[in-house]
Amino acid sequence: MKSYRKELWFNVPARREFINITPQVEECLKESGIREGLVLVNAMHITASVFINDDESGLHHDFDVWLEKLAPHEPVSGYRHNVGEDNADAHLKRQVMGREVVVAVTEGKLDFGRWEQIFYGEFDGRRKKRALVKIIGE
Repeated sequence: MKSYRKELWFNVPARREFINITPQVEECLKESGIREGLVLVNAMHITASVFINDDESGLHHDFDVWLEKLAPHEPVSGYRHNVGEDNADAHLKRQVMGREVVVAVTEGKLDFGRWEQIFYGEFDGRRKKRALVKIIGE
């Protein structure tokens, strides 16, 4: 069995953003040479997420609005975690959207449903962060 590891780095200038990272993950898969196996992609920061869904701007807008209703950024004084910080909402948003995804690899390709894509979700941007891609298989 082979193993491959790569970190994808992001520096999102906004507080929140959804980035389609499917092309980068596909490039990792190509570099790995693995044709059958599994790909794990996980956010390596507790205020970011990796998830699978449709790449449709209206849906991304709806996610942003929905998450802000669930865990509004302001007032920052409404969160105990925010003593000296202002990112408690980002921790909660990450919890809802998830830490990682696992995708099957079949014949050297990500084995997706029709509209599935992999996204990095940033909820406390404005600094450098990363996601891990780990691929195992043959």
